[in-house]
Amino acid sequence: MNVKGKVHKFGDNVDTDVIIPARYLNTASHKELAAHCMEDIDKEFVNKVADGDIMVATKNFGCGSSREHAPIAIKASGISCVIASSFARIFYRNSINIGLPILECPAAAEAIGEGDVVSVDFGTGVITDETTGEKFQAEPFPEFIQNIIAKGGLINSIK
Repeated sequence: MNVKGKVHKFGDNVDTDVIIPARYLNTASHKELAAHCMEDIDKEFVNKVADGDIMVATKNFGCGSSREHAPIAIKASGISCVIASSFARIFYRNSINIGLPILECPAAAEAIGEGDVVSVDFGTGVITDETTGEKFQAEPFPEFIQNIIAKGGLINSIK
């Protein structure tokens, strides 16, 4: 599986309360969650993001609470992949559970800039910044995780 999209770049310690503010947790609607994704850090994010875009951040992305709403809001907003230097472990697992591909690659997270066009090959873990021509190597997902993501999440892969 491969994706390609425009980058939306964030920094260190982007927590789940910034990804989807707690005041919106009273809905189960993925569309409604997506409408408020990242609004406390970038009010224009929902107007700028397009299907297939890629989110890049630096250290400790997804820290904070263990709510699955955060990766759901990101995925429902149209983001096809998140690349970061590191992820909070519960966010990492929640992302896989809901079928949001995420890759840890410190070099890519530091070098890739806002608005760059990036392609990702999940089978090999190769991240290519199409804007600069730079290539980065992330650890590819094992086949069973690729299967979970390809089927849209853990529940769908079990069915």
